Amino acid sequence: MDSAFTRVYIIAVLSMSEDEPRSGAPGPLHGVRVLDLTRVVMGPLATQVLADQGADVILVEAKGGDTNRVMGPGPHPQLSGIALNLLRNKRSIDLDLKSDDGMAVLRSLVATCDVVVSTMRPQVLTRLGLDYDSLREIKPDLVYCQAQGFPLAGERSEEPAYDDIIQAASGVADMVERVFGRPALLPTIFADKVCGLVMAQAICAALFHRERTGHGQHVEVPMQQATSAFMLAEHGSGAISEPPVVAEGREATGYPRVLSPERRPHPTKDGYIHLFPYLPKHYRTLFSDGGATDADTDPRYTDMRSTLLNSDSLYRDVRALTPTRTTDEWLEYCRTHGIPATRVASLQDLVDELPLASHPHVGAYRVIPQMANFSRTPGGLRRPAPLAGEHNAEILGEVACRGEEAGECA
Repeated sequence: MDSAFTRVYIIAVLSMSEDEPRSGAPGPLHGVRVLDLTRVVMGPLATQVLADQGADVILVEAKGGDTNRVMGPGPHPQLSGIALNLLRNKRSIDLDLKSDDGMAVLRSLVATCDVVVSTMRPQVLTRLGLDYDSLREIKPDLVYCQAQGFPLAGERSEEPAYDDIIQAASGVADMVERVFGRPALLPTIFADKVCGLVMAQAICAALFHRERTGHGQHVEVPMQQATSAFMLAEHGSGAISEPPVVAEGREATGYPRVLSPERRPHPTKDGYIHLFPYLPKHYRTLFSDGGATDADTDPRYTDMRSTLLNSDSLYRDVRALTPTRTTDEWLEYCRTHGIPATRVASLQDLVDELPLASHPHVGAYRVIPQMANFSRTPGGLRRPAPLAGEHNAEILGEVACRGEEAGECA
């Protein structure tokens, strides 16, 4: 390999540590190596999913680490509460991609990887020589996943985009306006997380294709396109047909039940519950037991279509009924009658339910569960979130050994 790589490798080996934890069960992606050129949350969530499922994810960071390391409070200057789970099961190498040495190492890493994932803007990728055409010259069967705000084929491909921009551009703000009277964004990084999951799924599909054909490919996930598709799954509604089908008094777009301003948790004697009498028989049972004399003949829930079209008034009537019992009494009632219901959980409730693990740099922390369970290859937590550059020596050593096997590191 070139002298730039060799110099970086020799320096790194001098600080190599032997106490790296090795634990956890292999996942279904065991044996897949991913080079992670993403940052903040969207891309790192995608690679977290892959890492949880067994992939060897090598996170390339600038000196000092990624933004997610300082997003909110945390027990270590490089490990926010967000980063403790977002970066788990990954190894970190910090590189200066503006230097010859950094790029030499990166090119050597690409040759060892099955997947490269990037959320850099297209122009930056091209300038750095990290675009798909450049990297497949190094690794012809590479699966290359590129995500940016807008489609590469469109005129907005170079525009910067974050979750806020994509929520506004994909109908989320309009949906909120139709419920609450003014446009607003959801209080979660909705688009980032949707697109992160799309990226993870698309990468797995491309790996499956490569397994069958031997061919890699370029996978593009434009945030606006992916989030719009997600939104229109139900909210395309009657506007999807041509010409549109419009119910009386409603717009062609939008799923009426979900857009009802009455769709919210219900008060009880001692708190809140959300119960959802989805089927007509649920409404008949609930309102009959609540004292309604016309529960068996009410036209609002004679069939499923009627319940959807009358969501506003049905939600209001359920809300008028729920204060007659405690939350626990309603939960028992709903279990008995097969009506979907749940206590309203706080974010702190969710955190309190998480299992504890020990991190070598910060001690105890809570582990967010992986999003899918596998019976034969469970995956899960194998290594804690690293500090920036924590695995420089280990990763460089592996690359050097692979190069020697190929006769490139004499």
